[in-house]
Amino acid sequence: MFNAPTHEIQQIAILGGGTAGWMTAAALAQLLPKQCFSIVLVESESIGTVGVGEATLPHLRFFNQRLGIDEAEFIQATQATFKVGIEFSNWGQLGDAYIHPFGDYGKALDDIPFHQHFYAQHGTNPDANLDQYSLPVMACKAQKFAFPDVNDTSVKSSYSYAYHIDASRYASFLRDFAEQRKVERIEGMVTDVVTRVSDGAIQALNMKDGRRIEADFFIDCSGFRGQLIEQTLHAGYEDWSHWLPCNRAVAIPCEQTQQPLPYTKAIAREAGWQWQIPLNHRVGNGYVYCDQYIDQQQALDRLLQSLPGKPTAEPNHLRFLTGKRKVSWSHNCVAIGLSSGFLEPLESTSIYLIQAAIMKLVELIPQRANLAVKAKEYNRHFDHEMERIRDFLILHYHATERDDTDFWNYCRTMSIPQSLSDKMALYAHCGVIEDYRYGLFLVPSWLSVYHGQRIRPLHLDPRIPANRVGTVREQLLAMESTIAQVVEQMPSHSYYLTKIHNNTNPKDAISPHRPAQFSLYGGRQ
Repeated sequence: MFNAPTHEIQQIAILGGGTAGWMTAAALAQLLPKQCFSIVLVESESIGTVGVGEATLPHLRFFNQRLGIDEAEFIQATQATFKVGIEFSNWGQLGDAYIHPFGDYGKALDDIPFHQHFYAQHGTNPDANLDQYSLPVMACKAQKFAFPDVNDTSVKSSYSYAYHIDASRYASFLRDFAEQRKVERIEGMVTDVVTRVSDGAIQALNMKDGRRIEADFFIDCSGFRGQLIEQTLHAGYEDWSHWLPCNRAVAIPCEQTQQPLPYTKAIAREAGWQWQIPLNHRVGNGYVYCDQYIDQQQALDRLLQSLPGKPTAEPNHLRFLTGKRKVSWSHNCVAIGLSSGFLEPLESTSIYLIQAAIMKLVELIPQRANLAVKAKEYNRHFDHEMERIRDFLILHYHATERDDTDFWNYCRTMSIPQSLSDKMALYAHCGVIEDYRYGLFLVPSWLSVYHGQRIRPLHLDPRIPANRVGTVREQLLAMESTIAQVVEQMPSHSYYLTKIHNNTNPKDAISPHRPAQFSLYGGRQ
């Protein structure tokens, strides 16, 4: 027997709009039983938003589909372009470039991972071309795009795709979506947060105009300041800046002067890195840097010198501290978005982390009787997610041979978390990549960075049969040929963009509905 739920949490208040707030409001309004919950979102137009995450990961497709959002309408509304990878330039050595694809490399042979066979053929040659075995990498290089095949046996299903979006337009799009589903928006400034004497939980938000917003459960989407989770509940912060030392950014959009590329650019600079995000109507640009090695004016000058077009707005300067709250769910409050922590935009994880937090909250939406139990599980899950992403980001900085600036000398020689040290040692000694089921970046992602930043395994899988070298070489050549043929037949990236953005009825502009894979790597994961 189970006890029927009593004293249900019914009233939910979200503090803060922007991408995090309106993604949360839209999802809760669509996915929770409408007869059981009422949702209000409190935001002030006088408080600016960071506009987090113009480059996304493929998981956003799953989020939009769960909410019933039409893909073509979303693309048109957010001035989106397609994205099938991220190009990293100058990370291993000056002049290097590689692409982290949203897809596989080759396929396993004899139940042995593909990269083991690749290195058996090419040895430790630093110029060995792994790219030709990845369909999304070759599509990026050719500036091609096509929707993945739903047939899991086809090489055309071996990749996924994401978007470059205007984050402020996405927030507006979701605001309309949420308000149509009875989310109440309250404009105004919160001046005081009232907590209960009995247990320290949040009871109400007092507004500057005298209103009082009471709720059973609160969601903090107030950005870096963490008005509820930190300023009120004092959750504490775990500082990861030793491993991820960049602490400032300057961002500025510019004119789009060429056909948008189907990938994001991450260009390593003297004291950090620069992003270029090609939207349909403009290019997003920014320099993420550590102010110990370059000052604000120098960073801005460096960014302005390398813009691909004329600036269209004033620069936006940001400060941040990489890390996470010690607990993201405290009492009757959960922090989502920047209020829960920040892992810098290097691998476009910001919107993914918002989405992952929302979906976990939907799964664990609490009742009064089990609130503490669900909070504990949520924090365990979120900590695990953040730590695995953290290690992957640190890998980019630490796995470098650069010694041309003090910043890169620090990154190359800094101590790293034991969890990452173990992963790197496992790969360096025997080519084994830790394969975990639950986590954002799986084997192909780690391989792309290891290989792209010149790490080669000292030893290979002893199961590789020496008498099959010729046969395996033929199989690799066949994979390479098949991928080249598929890419040759793909339309240009601009083909679909033109069809969607120039169409008054965007639903007719793309192929029929395809189920999104909750993966970076297409249908075979």
